[in-house]
Amino acid sequence: MQDKVCSRQYAVGSKIAHCSLLIAHCLLLAVSAVFAENLPQLDLHQLIDDALKNNPELAAARHKANAFKEVPSQMGTLEDPKIEIGLLKVPMNTLSMNEPMKEITVMQSLPYPGKLSLKSEMAEKEAGAAEEEYRDMELKLIQMVKDAYYELYFVYKSIEITNKNKVILKDFVKIAEAKYSVGVGLQQDVLKAQVELSKTIDELIRFEGERQSAEARINILINHLPQTPIGRPRDIKKSEFRFGIDDLQSIALENRPLLKGLQKLIERYKAAYNLSKLEYYPNFDLELSLGQERNTMNSFSGKFSLNVPLWYKTKQDKKVAEESYNINAATQRYNAAKNDIFLKIKEIIAEEEKGRKLLELFSAGILPQATQSLSSALVGYQVNKVDFLTLVDNQITLFNYQIQYERVLTDYEKRLAELEAVVGKRLF
Repeated sequence: MQDKVCSRQYAVGSKIAHCSLLIAHCLLLAVSAVFAENLPQLDLHQLIDDALKNNPELAAARHKANAFKEVPSQMGTLEDPKIEIGLLKVPMNTLSMNEPMKEITVMQSLPYPGKLSLKSEMAEKEAGAAEEEYRDMELKLIQMVKDAYYELYFVYKSIEITNKNKVILKDFVKIAEAKYSVGVGLQQDVLKAQVELSKTIDELIRFEGERQSAEARINILINHLPQTPIGRPRDIKKSEFRFGIDDLQSIALENRPLLKGLQKLIERYKAAYNLSKLEYYPNFDLELSLGQERNTMNSFSGKFSLNVPLWYKTKQDKKVAEESYNINAATQRYNAAKNDIFLKIKEIIAEEEKGRKLLELFSAGILPQATQSLSSALVGYQVNKVDFLTLVDNQITLFNYQIQYERVLTDYEKRLAELEAVVGKRLF
């Protein structure tokens, strides 16, 4: 009887020793950076280039801007001259074409000097605004590509971490079942490990769906079919941030296409205002005619006409007032846009500081402490000073912190990508 007890204790000890080795092996897996899938690496800069070349919405904006560039020369050109051919003094008692006088008239409309140049200037400013709108869309597209890239990186990193946790929890289930089978473990330990393993599998299913969604989003941005396979993003590191709020505000005023476009609109309305003041002056029409009678070109005549701005109080005065209001409205739109940009810069700086401090806290504090806590729980478990549930909780805690770190890192890089779009310049 005593021999059977000793044999059973020896078997239990062997199983516990084997379980301890498995836990140690799993702990090493938890802090390693090995990913099972061998996928091609996805290059962010190449994605940006592809999006700028192939994105259909950006292409539409580019064609729109090019169309506006064709307008100024049209607006600065005189209206087409008119040619009029007529018969004068046609006799009523004969249909002979030798009797009537034939006349050829050339007519040309001439606007008051300065009007055409102002119309051309207005069109040039509108073309400049359309070009800045296109540039602003470029910046937003780059931000969208970076957002999708960083999100895909987070998903892949989360899948990698979750897979490692899944391997560890599978071993935990085996450990709990082995101990329970020999009567030294608790059933709740087995159930706890199984529940956590099931939750991990559920997380993997969710992350897989997010991976497909992020890949489809990238494919759409570069004008590929959403199901087109793409590689895995390269590992990212925290970008160095060395900008003050005054520097960023100056960069935005100098570079942001949105503000440049609104400045172009202000200039456009100023040109329209100057044109409206010229509308008090008349436009001219010239006519030159050559007459032919009895097969001989024997007459010449000319006409000069102009419009009289008689109703200026209800027409020209109102047009001047309209363009004055347009200038004020465009100016206030510029000021409002500038204020929004400055506010966004301040908000992003605050988020950058928060993200930087969190990353430092995770790197220097939370993750090392969670790893140390798991190691301590492992040692305590080996000498029966820590129960199995505590060991599992420590593993889950470390797993959650690893996911949170990657979330903070990708959110940090997303904010910097947004900052570039806000100030209108590549900074990182």
